[in-house]
Amino acid sequence: MAPALSERLKRPFETGLARLIQPEGTGPGDFRWPAGEPALLAPSSISWRVFKNPVSLFVGGVAAVLLELAEPGVRSGVWTHSTFRTHPLDRLRRTGYAAMMTVYGPRSRTEAMIAGITRRHAQVQGHTPDGRPYRATDPDLLDWVHATASFGFLEAYHLYVAPVSAAGRDTFYEEGQAAAVLYGALSAPRSQAGMDALLARMSGRLEPSPILHEFLRIVRRMPALPVVLRPLQGLLVDAAVTVVPAPLRDRLDLGGAGRLSAWQRGVVRRAGAAMERLVLVNHPAVQASRRLGLPDDYLFRVGLGGPSA
Repeated sequence: MAPALSERLKRPFETGLARLIQPEGTGPGDFRWPAGEPALLAPSSISWRVFKNPVSLFVGGVAAVLLELAEPGVRSGVWTHSTFRTHPLDRLRRTGYAAMMTVYGPRSRTEAMIAGITRRHAQVQGHTPDGRPYRATDPDLLDWVHATASFGFLEAYHLYVAPVSAAGRDTFYEEGQAAAVLYGALSAPRSQAGMDALLARMSGRLEPSPILHEFLRIVRRMPALPVVLRPLQGLLVDAAVTVVPAPLRDRLDLGGAGRLSAWQRGVVRRAGAAMERLVLVNHPAVQASRRLGLPDDYLFRVGLGGPSA
């Protein structure tokens, strides 16, 4: 995408980003202050680079929720105790804000936010439709939710923005431990091998459900993206389905929902590449860079291998 076109996308994307990650009562200043306070992860981390891209964040987030909802206990908890069905955009904002705060937020504010989330999760319990008990604080479910988020964001970036090396993938999962421990996910994967082992171990618990398809219909319809990219929203949802490993797509009856032609994959990749060059002033990554005395384009001058020369 031409630089001039990327510049013209700034204003609608600044507005669209606010729609995605700013619940009522929050704003860019949450990531800007207090000056100098570090985040859970350093600006040189792979996570800071992966989470800055709005396209792969949307694609990876949808993929992560699909994997979460494939587990019966998580599915029942989310569908019974959240407002996703009735107010999906509000829920998306809260989830996006939490993800961004976990990576870019000042440590004190991030720790307070996570403590509040875990207190609310302690109230979430019940039974699945077939009578199995679940609790949101179940260690296995906490590990699964944390792992699927990491998997979704990393795979979406790898597929649709830039390849991540084997060493980089291991580092990304290790970086996730900083937040995992605070959330109570004490056995979350620490490497790609650990993630692969968890997927294999969980495959027997994952099952198809009409709720998966209802979720996909909701995210296709809701006004999540800036108007300029709204026509691409369905395509990005399809791209999210392709992030789910092929054997699981078949198991979850998602095969028909995740078919992208070569030109469609190309469109998503071009959109992801364009967002890698678009410095959005109100983006948490930019606000966090300012908090730490770094230039606005700090993360746009470096790749996954580290700062450029």
